[in-house]
Amino acid sequence: MKAQATAKLRSLRMSPRKVRLLIDLVRGMGANEAIVQLQFSKKAAARPVKKLIESAVANATHNSNLDPNSLVVKTAMVDGGPILYRWMPRAFGRATKLRKRTSHITIVLEGDVKAEAKKDKKAQEAKEDKKTETPKAEEPKEKKPAAKKETKPKEKKAEAKK
Repeated sequence: MKAQATAKLRSLRMSPRKVRLLIDLVRGMGANEAIVQLQFSKKAAARPVKKLIESAVANATHNSNLDPNSLVVKTAMVDGGPILYRWMPRAFGRATKLRKRTSHITIVLEGDVKAEAKKDKKAQEAKEDKKTETPKAEEPKEKKPAAKKETKPKEKKAEAKK
């Protein structure tokens, strides 16, 4: 059974155009292969994208019980985030805008559910079915009076005082 896991990185202080170069490179690859590809890339955006894919793998294994070896980068998008406007002085008293762009990255991994997780779900469903059946009337247990402990006379303390 196929399932998906996502990870998002918002307001990365890199231009979306530069990040898209790497995202286009890893789209459709296996997750492990994409991590290796990004590890040896010289682009500055490779490090945050690699961390994001690792985060998506962790989300898939922990939250969705997916097999990490079967994960594939199904969808990868880079959208523009908020732009920071700065000013730079120019000739004749003018100023020009500097646009410091940011990016929002979304990665969706798809993979198979672990075999153990499938068995666990079947076992849980069986337990739930048993719980929903009408319970048998239980007979009330008879309470037995607690046995009294024999107390020893306090002669020892009296002898110690003498």
